[in-house]
Amino acid sequence: MILDPCFYVAASVAVLIAGIAKGGLGGGIAVVGVPLMAMVVSPGQAAAVLLPILMVMDALALRAYWGAWDRPNLRILLPAALAGTVLGFITFDVLSDDGLRALVAVVALTYAIRYFVRRGPTVERPPSTLAGVVWGALAGFTSFSVHAGGPPLQAYLLPQQMHRTTFQAPSVGFFFVVNWSKVVPYAWLGQWTPDNLLTSLVLLPLAPLGIWIGRRIHLRVKDQLFFRVVHGSLLLIGVKLLYDVAPL
Repeated sequence: MILDPCFYVAASVAVLIAGIAKGGLGGGIAVVGVPLMAMVVSPGQAAAVLLPILMVMDALALRAYWGAWDRPNLRILLPAALAGTVLGFITFDVLSDDGLRALVAVVALTYAIRYFVRRGPTVERPPSTLAGVVWGALAGFTSFSVHAGGPPLQAYLLPQQMHRTTFQAPSVGFFFVVNWSKVVPYAWLGQWTPDNLLTSLVLLPLAPLGIWIGRRIHLRVKDQLFFRVVHGSLLLIGVKLLYDVAPL
């Protein structure tokens, strides 16, 4: 079990942010979890500690948003995401964490900047099978390695101009399936160590608290503010991830 007090400060903030995001703010800002924890431990260990907590959060959020998701989107996204997790498993020891962070940063910044600099109303786009396959696979791939599937998923869902709950619900369903699908691959890779699991257990009580806070926020904000927060979080995520991979 990790005993460093600095780790628990960073991890507590990371878990609360992830819970609030999954509970009601689109899920994208949950990507900061691994980078925050990786300030104290390795990215691989941070991902291993965070996964059981994310799985519990996904189960709690699934209950809160049960039946509200957009089934056509999930039918497109989930098979592609599972293929992406398989690719992430195969390439786990090949690709660098920094390379994955840079890829996610580019996606996040592209959509955030486009949102804040656009002029006039946006045009709603219907679900696209090709776009869903591409973004779904990328979300599954980056989620497996560094739990950074939120920005690619949002890149697919945001142009559809959904109601905030219709946007949140497929994100919840998506990550419930993707994160629970990592159980066997993570065991195969030796990530389920007693130290990591005990550390996850210590942090676990923060999971329902974060979900509760996120859900309360979700029920009280309007769509315009909700999507400003989502895009703002994408902007901050992109900057943070680029900072993490920039040479000193």
